[in-house]
Amino acid sequence: MKTTTEKINYILYARKSSEEDNRQMLSLGSQESELRKIAERDNLHIVSVLQEARSAKEPYNRPVFSEMIKMIEAEKANGILCWKLDRLSRNAVEEGIIKHLLQKSKIRMVKTPDRDYQPADNALIASVEFGMANQYIRDLSVNVKRGLTSKAESGLFPNFAPLGYLNNPLDPKGKKQIIKDPERFDLVRKMFDLILSEHKLPIEMWRIARNYWKMTNSKGRPISRSVVYRMLTNPVYSGIFEYPVGSGNWHKGRHESVISIEEYDKVQIILGKAGKPRPHTHIFSFTGLMKCGSCGATITTEQKVKRQKNGNVHQYIYYHCTKKINPNCTEKCIEEKALIQQIAGKLESISIRPEFYAWGLDWLKKDILKNASLRNRIVESKEKQVAEIEKQSSELLNLLLKKVISEEDYQTKRSELAKEKAKLEVLPNKNPDKLQLLFEKGAEYFDLARDGKEELLNGTVEKRRKVLMKLGSNLSLSHRIFNIYIKKALLPFENISKELRAFHDRLEPVKIPLNTREIGRLYSQNPILRRRWDSNPRTL
Repeated sequence: MKTTTEKINYILYARKSSEEDNRQMLSLGSQESELRKIAERDNLHIVSVLQEARSAKEPYNRPVFSEMIKMIEAEKANGILCWKLDRLSRNAVEEGIIKHLLQKSKIRMVKTPDRDYQPADNALIASVEFGMANQYIRDLSVNVKRGLTSKAESGLFPNFAPLGYLNNPLDPKGKKQIIKDPERFDLVRKMFDLILSEHKLPIEMWRIARNYWKMTNSKGRPISRSVVYRMLTNPVYSGIFEYPVGSGNWHKGRHESVISIEEYDKVQIILGKAGKPRPHTHIFSFTGLMKCGSCGATITTEQKVKRQKNGNVHQYIYYHCTKKINPNCTEKCIEEKALIQQIAGKLESISIRPEFYAWGLDWLKKDILKNASLRNRIVESKEKQVAEIEKQSSELLNLLLKKVISEEDYQTKRSELAKEKAKLEVLPNKNPDKLQLLFEKGAEYFDLARDGKEELLNGTVEKRRKVLMKLGSNLSLSHRIFNIYIKKALLPFENISKELRAFHDRLEPVKIPLNTREIGRLYSQNPILRRRWDSNPRTL
């Protein structure tokens, strides 16, 4: 072993790769204790003791290491005492820093329990050991990613359990599933219901869960607002997940879902912009639901208060373009009362009479639940859709191989197809459940046609939002005119509404009171009113 007579001022440096003690075989305290014994045995002069719990996989990730390098460059120290060479670096950048300081004799000695490294030594030895440390971390990364990918492909969620779930401690390492958190799973479902059923804004939902339900995370701390926002846009709650995120590889999870795929999609629509729910300070009926018809920016809400000299106070709510896309957008604002009247006009066009509501629901139920043809089509629907997706995937690959489309376009479309297939796989397979679900969805539209206008004009903020979201999509304001694409399933109600008005106008001159049975008989004779609701069940 080469020796030097020059006095060396050592920095005792100890590092472990995780802040959790059980993730490192030799803790920081144990490293320091063993290194102090070596210093005492060899009479080494220690000028500073530095410790940190940071990974050395990436450069410039260790503030304490950077502090040590500054001390060496300032000549406050010229030696390092560490447990192993891989404690100093596992990446090429910081490896180069240590080797450069050694070659320039800024570092006179790197001492470990097994070997000493000095400027005059063959640089190959240190390079080999640093290279082994770097290769170890690269191999570890590849193996971990391979294991997580394999886990995801088998339907096991490969990350830490989100709010409402727990990582099963009884499962073997590498095969751990996420299971229901008995304390929080049902509360998470209730949180989604606040969005789905009551159309609460995310910040309202968070306040209810935190302040009234006293909901906490798995560590017993109150849930944060950011956790709630991530929860609302996390597809894992619907039974599917993408891994790695952004890869386009979608998987059906083995875990029990909190909500259905349809409910998840509905939540994204309610939030206004999928993946980016936003907190709101003030709560207005239609905030975040509409776009500017001219520039495409979001329509925002502003409240103004006008005080008259006689002491009267008037409050006005205006909707206008945020102008974030085009600062010069010329669209003008519209008062909420005028906007509500326009929406009421849309609802009036699909409104139905109470007499028709009861008869229509009964007709719908018979037409759906007792129709053998519909049942058979639903049985075959899922298999056909899956087969079509697989066919499209195959054709897409052929287009890529023939260089008709780019790799980027291929990956984008493949991701869409994989996600759609994963959605189909989590849909219920029981025909009675599907038929009942179809009827319940149809009943919702009957409710909207009967009660929607009343709830819009006299309901709460939550009811107004709920009515508007049920009515249609692509909501916009252009030249103070409200536009909406009415849902396909509601379009038949436009003809029914017109026919009902004409039908009862014809009965009015007769002045003969009719009972429910007689009105039902007359309804059933009208081809428009007794249309086959199952002609296109997918519209429901």
